[in-house]
Amino acid sequence: MAEYEVLFKKSVYKDLKKIPKADLRKILSRIKKLSDNPRPAGYEKLTGKEQFRLRQGKYRIVYSIQDDKLTIWVVKVGHRKDIYR
Repeated sequence: MAEYEVLFKKSVYKDLKKIPKADLRKILSRIKKLSDNPRPAGYEKLTGKEQFRLRQGKYRIVYSIQDDKLTIWVVKVGHRKDIYR
């Protein structure tokens, strides 16, 4: 399987600044692993959207996959209560 390039929407950097460092390390590690497998165990497709959700503790990573370009766009990272506002 080819390796995907992981890209971040500009607003994600703002999301990441709010997260404590210990949790942030785990989240970034989980995002990095998406480049090898964009559909890991536990991922879910969001209803009505071409986006997916991955859990990391109490946080959620929302991303989209472009198989034709081998890219993954991380579009939102946040606490489970705040992610779907």
